[in-house]
Amino acid sequence: MPTIENKRCWWCGEDPLYQAYHDNEWGVPVHDERSLFEFLCLEGAQAGLSWITILRKREHYRLVFDQFDVNKIARYDDAKIASLLGDAGIVRNKLKVRGFVKNARAYLALAEGGLSLDKYLWDFVDGRPIQNNWQSPDQVPANTPVSDAMSKDLKKRGFTFVGSTICYAFMQAAGLVNDHLSDCSRFAVLGGTTHST
Repeated sequence: MPTIENKRCWWCGEDPLYQAYHDNEWGVPVHDERSLFEFLCLEGAQAGLSWITILRKREHYRLVFDQFDVNKIARYDDAKIASLLGDAGIVRNKLKVRGFVKNARAYLALAEGGLSLDKYLWDFVDGRPIQNNWQSPDQVPANTPVSDAMSKDLKKRGFTFVGSTICYAFMQAAGLVNDHLSDCSRFAVLGGTTHST
């Protein structure tokens, strides 16, 4: 029987890439601007697909999207977008590719208003990760009132592919919420405390 030391959440299965992502990244609080922007875009690219599909393409996304440099992405023109849509290394969906450009421009508008993406997003959770205490996969929500509020405000600010479910997946990935199951070895490492529900 697996011990708590090597117990993982159910969703990463046996895939080494997925397991490494689970063990080193998922749920770790992110405050780096570029990383937050990347996560937000890639979660949007995932819509309708599995996260492992995007994870396998992530390094190529970084390469062709200028390491998620918002200033460069915001200036992408039709020729650049056409070039990206011809690249089999990414999800070749015109709305999603254009969405990255739209998101970069919305990011810059946020910055012009004096807000960092870090402060803006973390304010939705009062600057601290929400610590959940789920015992089984069926307890983990697909969205919450917080992700609903985040989604609504992001859309209002010009971001796209930021529905509530995408926002919640982003919150889980970027550590705004600790949704590792309580018997996962990462749960306590990321601040989770077991308590009766």
